[in-house]
Amino acid sequence: MTYLSIFFISLLSATILPLGSEALLLYYIRENYIISLLFVSATIGNSLGSIINYYIGLKGEKYLENKKYLSKIKIEKYKKLFDKYGGYSILLSWVPIIGDPITVVAGALKYNIKFFILLVVIAKASRYAVVIAIAINY
Repeated sequence: MTYLSIFFISLLSATILPLGSEALLLYYIRENYIISLLFVSATIGNSLGSIINYYIGLKGEKYLENKKYLSKIKIEKYKKLFDKYGGYSILLSWVPIIGDPITVVAGALKYNIKFFILLVVIAKASRYAVVIAIAINY
């Protein structure tokens, strides 16, 4: 149950919901749960939350285009810029406040899903690895 709870809290905290999974992770580490399982559960949950954001952006873009809030020309322009410079901004998907919108924008701009998933997993795993390293050294 512990590993499922860190998975779901991590998943929800990667969406627009204002939750933080780090505190729960730290608590479970202090309670001597298996750190590797906590790490994997939190990373997978948080990464899946970002994939949900991507999907929301992907499907929401059609809605904005249909309502004439975005033009096809602007979408293509932004997509080229994001493909050229913005892809690495996905590595900031772990940062509070700005991370979730980055993942939504990536979906709206149809950023390559394979690279998106790779960068998100790297970002989320790195964040949890740092949190765990700090926790076990203090």
